[in-house]
Amino acid sequence: MSSDKTTGDQDFSEVARPVASRTDPAELASRLQTWLTTRLPAGADPEVTDVQVPAANGMSNETILFDALWHEDGERRHHYLVARIAPAPSGVPIFPSYDLDQQYQVIKAVGAHSAVPVPRVYWSETSPEALGGEFFVMERLDGQVPPDVMPYNFGSWLSEGSPEDRRRLQDASVRVLADLHAIPAPAQLFPSLSPEPGADAVTADAALRAHVDGQRRFYEWAVETGPRSPLIERGLDWLDEHWPTVTGPAVLCWGDSRIGNIIYRDFEPVAVLDWEMATLGPRELDLGWMIFIHRFFEDLAGVAGVAGLPDFLRRDDVADTYRELTGHGATDLDFYTMYAALRHAIIMFRVQSRAVAFGQAEAPADPDDMILHRKTVEEMLDGTYWARVAGQEVA
Repeated sequence: MSSDKTTGDQDFSEVARPVASRTDPAELASRLQTWLTTRLPAGADPEVTDVQVPAANGMSNETILFDALWHEDGERRHHYLVARIAPAPSGVPIFPSYDLDQQYQVIKAVGAHSAVPVPRVYWSETSPEALGGEFFVMERLDGQVPPDVMPYNFGSWLSEGSPEDRRRLQDASVRVLADLHAIPAPAQLFPSLSPEPGADAVTADAALRAHVDGQRRFYEWAVETGPRSPLIERGLDWLDEHWPTVTGPAVLCWGDSRIGNIIYRDFEPVAVLDWEMATLGPRELDLGWMIFIHRFFEDLAGVAGVAGLPDFLRRDDVADTYRELTGHGATDLDFYTMYAALRHAIIMFRVQSRAVAFGQAEAPADPDDMILHRKTVEEMLDGTYWARVAGQEVA
C-alpha cells in the first residue's frame, strides 16, 4: 500500500452487496463490448465472450475474466483478458482507496525496465461509467498459482512437488525481488509512489518512515467505526522502539511479495500479479513480507496438525539467496518480519470487520481475536517466535 492512501468515512450499517452489473456475465459482456469500441480503431468490430466472475471476488480488487475478438492487422484475433476493477465503497473494501491507473502504470513500467515477468497491460480506464469503478485490462496467462484456500502447504501441486522443484520455485521467486529491486532511479520512474514527489532519489530510511506512517493511517481508518486493537497498537509502539539502521537508497518494492501472487509454469514464474501495495522502501520490506506470509501459513498448518512445508522459504535461505543474487546482505529481519506480521494483522482486522459488517461473523468479546495470527504477533513482540521456529526446524 502506498504511503499516501487517504482515509474516508465508511458506514458499516449500510453495506450493499455487489451490484448486478458486476456479477451478471451477460451484462458485463455487453458493457465491456461497448467500452472496447471506444478503445479500438474503427472497424475492429470487438466481440466479448465467455465472461467469468470468480467466486472469490470482493476482498481487494475485483476480477473479471473474459475473451475478446477483434480485427487486428487484417486478421480477427482472439485475446484472453482480465479486467481488474476497484471495489465499490459500499462493499466495505479492504483498503481506503484504490488507484487502478497507478497499478496499470507500475506494471507497464516494471515490464519495460526489468526482467520481472508481468502480464501485458492493454488499457487503463479511470472513469467508473463502464463498469461502476475504474479498471484496467491485461492479458490472461495460463499456469499454476499456489493457493491460499486451502493454503498451498496443506496439500497442493506445490507441496506434492519434489524438494528440488520447490527449491527451484523458491529461488526463482527470490530472483523476482532481486530483479525488481535492480530497477534504476525508482523515485524518478515511479513518482506517484515516492514520499518525496519530485525528488531524484529517496533514502530507504525516509521511505520506510513514510510507509510506517501510512500503515498508522490505515489502522486508524480501519478502526474508525469499530473497536480498536490493543495488540496492533502495541506493535506500532514496538516499531518505534526497535527502529532499524537503514542506509542506502530506496528501491521499488512490490509490497505484496508472496508466491500466491505469482503464476508459475514448471515451478518458474511467468507472471507477477497484484501491485496495489507497490511502494518505495528498503529491500527488506519485500523480503520480510515474503518470509512472513509463508510463516503465516506454516503457523496455520501447525494449529491444524498438518505437516506443512517447514523446509520452504526459510528466513536464512531467502536472505542467503538474495545476497548471492544481489550482493546485499539483509539486515534487521526481526524488525521487517515483525512489521510484515503487523501489516498483515491490520489487514486481517479489516477483513474480519468486513465479515462482521456483512453478517458473516460475530464480533468477538476481545477485538484482538479478530487477528487470525494473534499468537504469532504476540510471540514476535515478546522475542520468542523465531527461537520456537528454529526449534521446530531442528526437530
